[in-house]
Amino acid sequence: GFSRQMVEILSKHGIAFSTFDVFSDEEVRQGLKSFSNWPTYPQLYVAGELVGGLDIVKELEASGELDTICPKAQKLEDRLKSLINKAPVMLFMKGSKQMAKCGFSKQIIEIMNNTGVDYETFDILEDEEVRQGLKSFSNWPTYPQLYVKGELVGGLDIVK
Repeated sequence: GFSRQMVEILSKHGIAFSTFDVFSDEEVRQGLKSFSNWPTYPQLYVAGELVGGLDIVKELEASGELDTICPKAQKLEDRLKSLINKAPVMLFMKGSKQMAKCGFSKQIIEIMNNTGVDYETFDILEDEEVRQGLKSFSNWPTYPQLYVKGELVGGLDIVK
């Protein structure tokens, strides 16, 4: 219940966080209590420093301080725009330049490499949120997707 409450508070405030299940590793569960000198869970850390447990987080929320000490999660649309503009020529594909993980991605990599154009890739298999979000954002339902200067060029057929 306490962990659920902590997650609800952090989520409600749009805070970027990850979790570790202390029941999955007894050594970590006991060791973290000693390391932090905090006997209970959940424990919230920001930038490697212990903030405290649920009661402390509730106090920080009530005072408004929670929003100032915790990093906000980047909105998906902002994240997608940032990724699209990571390089002047950006290719979203299954796999990487070094190892395409589908036939369409392999074909587009061959074309890109033959042009001599400098480009970066993003492996959509590594991030399901980006994989699904970019389809909606770009209104393009398939991969690979090629972007130049932040604008969608298209997929393999268009590039061909």
